[in-house]
Amino acid sequence: MALELNLRGKKAVITGASEGIGRAIAYQFAEEGIDLALSARSEDRLAEVKSTCQQEHGVKVDIYPLDLSQSADQKELARQTAEADILVNNAGAIPKGKIHEIDEAQWREVWDLKVFGYINLSRDYYGFMKARGDGVIINIIGTGGEKPVSDYIAGSTGNAALMAFTRALGGDSHIDGIRVVGLNPGPVSTDKLVSMMKKAALDKWGDESRYQEFYEPFAFNRVATPAEIATMAVFLASPLSAYTSGTIVTVDGGMVNKGPLF
Repeated sequence: MALELNLRGKKAVITGASEGIGRAIAYQFAEEGIDLALSARSEDRLAEVKSTCQQEHGVKVDIYPLDLSQSADQKELARQTAEADILVNNAGAIPKGKIHEIDEAQWREVWDLKVFGYINLSRDYYGFMKARGDGVIINIIGTGGEKPVSDYIAGSTGNAALMAFTRALGGDSHIDGIRVVGLNPGPVSTDKLVSMMKKAALDKWGDESRYQEFYEPFAFNRVATPAEIATMAVFLASPLSAYTSGTIVTVDGGMVNKGPLF
């Protein structure tokens, strides 16, 4: 018997939805019949995602080109989409670098989007969901918080904080009828990662088509696809995962549990 996720007609807010994992989650949610509110900085890219979701799956899609590192824009998104059943916090990317390579201004800038953006949006939507007695919040975080390293210190620290935040908030959110879950992707073949790997292959071998050779040390000799992360996100959002809250689900082929790659 096929699994029925029972999500058709729900509404989800997805941040960072214009590319990568966020875009893949939007496509997967649309396939399940979920209406969407998509936010990111790029209006053009959001419009492309909207068009694809509407044409292929017939769902309702609204876009909100906002800078979610700004408190005012966070509030505006929440105000306009207060009826959402599902919030997927996904916006943000924190650069690699040791402590002397990331100054205070840059550290605060990236945390305003990913760390405080997640916290502030969770606070607002939790209030809306609590009033209705139902809702799901999914925080897309990252395995850097599970195995902190000094050359990704801002990201490792931020991800670890969001993991603790998710566990704390989701630990008793069941009282209010809400589930809060974290999803930690390992390396994922986003457009950005593939471009980086192709450049590295060109620099090393003079042939960008060899970029997948860099994946050989990873689990199953590859990295995850955005669709694999999206599939887990839609499952966590569904009633099939109704007893899941206050925990972190890691999708990295088991890599976080092994020693250094190199």
